Amino acid sequence: MKKTRVLFVCVHNSARSQMAEAFLNDLAGDRFEAQSAGLEPGKLNQDVVAVMKEIGFDISRNETKSAFDLYKRGALFDYVITVCDETSAEKCPIFPGFTKRLHWGFPDPSSVAGEQNERLDVIRGIRDQIRAQIEQWAK
Repeated sequence: MKKTRVLFVCVHNSARSQMAEAFLNDLAGDRFEAQSAGLEPGKLNQDVVAVMKEIGFDISRNETKSAFDLYKRGALFDYVITVCDETSAEKCPIFPGFTKRLHWGFPDPSSVAGEQNERLDVIRGIRDQIRAQIEQWAK
């Protein structure tokens, strides 16, 4: 059976898209093949790495990737799902072939301020929202 190819896109590929990729590959990897990329790839958000590790996902060795590089290589996806704010989502390239585009807006973990324990609490909530969305969509 051919897997449905999904690309999750956010601004830096440092948090939201990385979490979504990990969840979809884990929860429905028998039916989906998920990747993630950013509009302006940055560095992995270490707070996100920490909250994912708490629930058994080690994304510490993941690298950030460019959505535009995937586009230039002619990568094909059945779904391109933006997980950033609406303005950033509009900058996402249109991928070749038949691609269904979805937008799931989630708060940006890199914009969470405060002491580390306060940031982690907020980011856990974002993580759980992303996981719930993936669980619902993959059904």
